[in-house]
Amino acid sequence: MSLELAQPTIPEQFEAIIQTEDKLQIKDFLNHQNISDVAMLVDEFPDYESQIIANMSVHRAASVFKILDLSVQKRIIRDLPPNTIASLLNELPADDRTDFLEELPSNAVRELIKLLDPEERKITLSLLGYPENSIGRLMTPDYVYVYPDNTIEEVFATIRKYGKDSETINVIYVINKKGELLDDIRIRDFILNPPDKKVAELMDNRVVSLKADEDQETAGEVFKMNNRVALPVVSNSNKLLGIVTIDDMLWVAEEEFSEDMQKMGGTAALNEPYLDIPIFKLFKKRVVWLIVLFLGELLTASAMAYFEEEIQKAVVLALFVPLIISSGGNSGSQASTLIIQAMAIGEITIRDWWRVMRREIISGLLLGSVLAIIGFLRIWIWHSLAPELYGDHWFAIGCTVGITLLGVVLWGTLAGSMLPMVLKRLGADPAVSSAPFVATLVDVTGLIIYFSVAFAILSGSLL
Repeated sequence: MSLELAQPTIPEQFEAIIQTEDKLQIKDFLNHQNISDVAMLVDEFPDYESQIIANMSVHRAASVFKILDLSVQKRIIRDLPPNTIASLLNELPADDRTDFLEELPSNAVRELIKLLDPEERKITLSLLGYPENSIGRLMTPDYVYVYPDNTIEEVFATIRKYGKDSETINVIYVINKKGELLDDIRIRDFILNPPDKKVAELMDNRVVSLKADEDQETAGEVFKMNNRVALPVVSNSNKLLGIVTIDDMLWVAEEEFSEDMQKMGGTAALNEPYLDIPIFKLFKKRVVWLIVLFLGELLTASAMAYFEEEIQKAVVLALFVPLIISSGGNSGSQASTLIIQAMAIGEITIRDWWRVMRREIISGLLLGSVLAIIGFLRIWIWHSLAPELYGDHWFAIGCTVGITLLGVVLWGTLAGSMLPMVLKRLGADPAVSSAPFVATLVDVTGLIIYFSVAFAILSGSLL
């Protein structure tokens, strides 16, 4: 009578196979086990945990890695070669990869992010907590850093080792053992000094850096003010996280300019090439603002209805309505365009509101006076050619039109210049105060100004 031999357990099978050191046999065995069984092997054989992950197909290795305890994950990452770590991290789902990286020190995160593919790196950075349109979304971990006690000879050895993977080597960053940014030194300073000189002797501690959670527009202003091709990005605790290069800022500037131009034209930002955006999506981007502006213009009709009695008594007043509202809208559009553009390139800030207001009051008075004189002369010349057109009240009508033009142009310039600054102060995009929006606002108020002036001057004569 024969006895059946007990089937060896999975750990026993693994223990026997691992002794053979045959990588193909080990890989074949691991790839035919359940994910949960492989995770169990990692727990039972801590001396082989990194080998288990390294000897599996990358997809299955990622599936095992993400269900392991954090302490085990850290040990495995520490022991794996860089190319295997890169394959593993790129294969991990973005959320699992981010959960893992969030538990690591910033120095380790910086090194691991370097191993990711560009697209995976972009996704990871966005998921690591950096808000949309923040500098953290732009930074790259590809840079060269050294320590204060390094010699220049050691710096060049570091550059030769890591420089080929760096975005730029024009500037070398100096950090301490905690990963805190101490200084940035131009490559020419290393070239022009003897090899035995210490990095600490070249430091002036006048480093310019960006915060990862700051707005991207802030970076553009700092680049412009400091004439740099790259700037370091740090955390709130001054840990060096990455760098932002000038080519990224040029891309941001182009994108911001396109968005502002679209918003100033009275439409939502497209965020896609015009010919690539679906027609229905384009419709949705444009229709909202058209409805808003249309509703605004309905107020113009309401204002006209409110002054219907005055218009009936002096129909001649209606002849100048298009002239009045277009002049106010044009002056407002001019002012808003100038202020939005000046704010976008950093020429003015919210703190300059009083200086801007003073300039626009003077500009409004000068521009309004010119149009007022032209408006009065137009009525005088037409009266000379056709006296019956305005009758005996031509002078009063001329004064009404002239004073109104002065008032609406002044109001238009003030509204157009102050509205972008008010929106900026409230945290909104100044470009929203687009030319069509300001023109609609000034149209309504221009009619009120016009008929108020007319009532004051013509009351008792035409009215």
